[in-house]
Amino acid sequence: MKGKVAVMSEPGKLSFAEYGLPDPGAGAVLVKVIRTNVCGSELHIWQGHHPTKKSGVMGHEMVGEIAALGEGVVTDYAGNPVQIGDRVAAAYFITCRKCAPCQQGQMNLCENAYKHWVKDPEEAPHFHGTFGTHYYLPPDQYFYKVPDNVPDSAAASANCALSQVYFGIDKTGVRCGDTVVIQGAGGLGLNASAVAKEYGATVIVIDSVTSRLEKARQFGADHVVHMGEYDTVEKRVKAVQELTGGKGADVCMELTGVPAALNEGVNLLRYGGKYISIGNISPGQMTPFDPGLMTRKALTIYSYMRYDPWYLNKALQFISKNIKKYPFDELLDAEFDLEDVNIALDKSAAREITRATIVANR
Repeated sequence: MKGKVAVMSEPGKLSFAEYGLPDPGAGAVLVKVIRTNVCGSELHIWQGHHPTKKSGVMGHEMVGEIAALGEGVVTDYAGNPVQIGDRVAAAYFITCRKCAPCQQGQMNLCENAYKHWVKDPEEAPHFHGTFGTHYYLPPDQYFYKVPDNVPDSAAASANCALSQVYFGIDKTGVRCGDTVVIQGAGGLGLNASAVAKEYGATVIVIDSVTSRLEKARQFGADHVVHMGEYDTVEKRVKAVQELTGGKGADVCMELTGVPAALNEGVNLLRYGGKYISIGNISPGQMTPFDPGLMTRKALTIYSYMRYDPWYLNKALQFISKNIKKYPFDELLDAEFDLEDVNIALDKSAAREITRATIVANR
């Protein structure tokens, strides 16, 4: 049997290749892709901004069905028994547990995280990304069974957007009673709104797209600030101050990928506040910054790349627990066939759609 993958030869250029389906080696799993999404990271890659991924098989956010199990694989990484046909979600990186960051307990910073993701598709086992009919999970790539009550459309987003913001919010120490400002109401921002709300925070979401802000309210936002109405940094700062009794936010999260958001976030925070940077992942994109204001306000800045892989299981359980409270299954607002991946990428980059999903096996 053969499978198909979408291969980027260079940023903005995509083609398809077919390969025989591999038998998984010891500790590995072959997954049949059910759904895979266009994440903001994919757009950075597609536009040539990613620091390492310049070609190869694209895609990293997915839910799939176990097609074959390698020797020794009898459970997921939480100890749940697995068999062929089970739905699973996988962290999009490996965790070697042997490199310097892993040995320091910083498994989200594993030096070998992308060891398989950056491989050329001609190199076996070929299926290195999720934009394809199948996906190969090597040993050390954490995966978890999807709870029965979690639909595919919700599970597909868990391994990146939700896990990432859950990790950031948890590690930063967001507390009940905090006011959290979220910059950006894309996939990261909407998930962050729900998580922050469940932590007991008052949530303020800033974005320039009306439909995104409407969706943010469904995901727990107490207040929204439309950048069309509040069209300067000064106006947005004033709006946040008015919503926080004049003090500013306790926590601000940058989930936009826009460099200028950093300096704006510093202005949105109270004295002693915390800033979380997650969206800006492309080195070399500069922006003016006021370090004196940062120091005067005694701010703490946290930046998070990836997440400890067990946060994926936390994310799946979060969806399962709150599936009736937040419309996770509505996060994906446009569906495409695998053959139309390039259209999905272009429409996402143009912000014509919020979250595109690819149905890989119809």
